[in-house]
Amino acid sequence: MVIISAAYLISSPGYQQCPKPDRPEYAFIGRSNVGKSSLINMLCNNQKLAKTSGIPGKTQMINHFDVVSETADGRKTKWYMVDLPGYGFAKVSQQQRRSWTKMLEEYLRKRENLVSVFVLIDGRHGPQKADKEFINRLGEWQVPFCLVFTKSDKATQQDISKNVQSFLKGMQKDWQELPEHFITSAVKKTGKDKILAAIDKWNDVFEERSK
Repeated sequence: MVIISAAYLISSPGYQQCPKPDRPEYAFIGRSNVGKSSLINMLCNNQKLAKTSGIPGKTQMINHFDVVSETADGRKTKWYMVDLPGYGFAKVSQQQRRSWTKMLEEYLRKRENLVSVFVLIDGRHGPQKADKEFINRLGEWQVPFCLVFTKSDKATQQDISKNVQSFLKGMQKDWQELPEHFITSAVKKTGKDKILAAIDKWNDVFEERSK
């Protein structure tokens, strides 16, 4: 699958203001500064699509991008890519953080066309408490998700592999079945084809269920 076009559509303060749920949707979330915007830009071949920032908590709303892709046999598919506010540390007030938490929970639990959540994990580090807590919450809410280990170019392959295995091993204590995972680098475009292939597969499933 190749992305033909991707454009910013709208920023919404809550799930009720989001675009009509008439196509498959994929949300991207992670701790602040994990590389969400960089990954979205890499997947869409547009470095200016999602705004990157070194300031934690910069993304504050539900940001929708309108995406058109083409499959290997020439079929075109429209879908949404969503950039969500980060969880964990952010330079915001407790009140703002509570507001974000409520907004995220409502979106994740009530957005009917949400196919999967891509949970981004910084591959340079070992398992972090905030990541584990968020993933367990998705499990409680029965929200489908996969893991994306980012910044693989910023550490040795051995260290990245060690951190990924450590994270997955830790999940085995609470999870009978581990989610699909990807190792990525926005700089080297590592993992791009595998993520797009997964979205292509899920788009087909969504289309079949919608008939």
